[in-house]
Amino acid sequence: MAAWQAGKRNLITDIAGISVGNAHDATINSGSTAILFDNAVTASVAIHGGAPGTRETPLLDAENLVSGIDALSLSGGSAYGLDAPSGIQAFLRQMERGFEVAGVRVPIVPGAILFDLINGGNKDWGLHSPYRELGYLAAQNAGRSFDIGSSGAGYGATTAQCKGGLGSASTVLPNGITIGALVAVNAVGSPLFPTGKHFRAAGFELNGEFGNLGLPRTTYIHDGSPPTKFNPTPGGNTTIGVIATNARLDKGGAKRLAIAAHDGFAHALWPAHTNFDGDLVFGVATGELDGPLDPVSQVDLGAAAAATMARAIARGVYAARPATGDFLPCWSEL
Repeated sequence: MAAWQAGKRNLITDIAGISVGNAHDATINSGSTAILFDNAVTASVAIHGGAPGTRETPLLDAENLVSGIDALSLSGGSAYGLDAPSGIQAFLRQMERGFEVAGVRVPIVPGAILFDLINGGNKDWGLHSPYRELGYLAAQNAGRSFDIGSSGAGYGATTAQCKGGLGSASTVLPNGITIGALVAVNAVGSPLFPTGKHFRAAGFELNGEFGNLGLPRTTYIHDGSPPTKFNPTPGGNTTIGVIATNARLDKGGAKRLAIAAHDGFAHALWPAHTNFDGDLVFGVATGELDGPLDPVSQVDLGAAAAATMARAIARGVYAARPATGDFLPCWSEL
């Protein structure tokens, strides 16, 4: 059997028709990420954390009218970051994109946020939050290549042991299906084993993409309290992401893809899906590859979604950069 391989860029943009842009503000120590689609795509969402923050997620349910979305937004800023999709929407409206209603086009931009309000940045922005502008700038910056680590929605992200970040990865299966993940890692839990710099996702690593340290020599049995952020608070964390494929799926299939990708959270972070995380994954299918998937391909797709998301989480933490005012080290500084 041929092995799975990373895509050319090892980014979600290895799937044709997807572009990603980032924008951040160093003063507030936060940022936003825009995921744009060349054509409207099938999408759904799976929310497994206890403290989510979202915009326009009910329309992704299979029974609801809208069949395709134009973009997605991932943002810092907690509820203030829900302004970011409005900026992306404004950008797309200039391009005359959107769902047509009685001759009017409305760009469909669901979004999710993470909590980074207590990461040391100056959040005294007055009457209007900066996130609408950040969303617009992120959309302007969208392209096939983009920075990971301390960028976009991951700019001010943290985890239990080190800084978080924006991560991405891709997997190409022997049957031609490509899976791509994009994730902003701001978890209550840790991406690392208790000692050293070994990533929990090490078993899925391809081509030394996050340090090639492998698994630690000691096999850890978790018989005590896990490493978590000090005094986690409801809504105070969150890992939010997108899992995409070039396969053709309906909304139900996109939901199953998102659910499978949540297994990548559990492989890469411990603990995951806590009461204090808003863990969420958007599932996206561009439909470039036509035709239904056979049962074996469906299983492979779900497994690859989990593995690709786990790798993206580790890559986001691995690529984080130090900045003035950090209260946690980057992985590279451990």
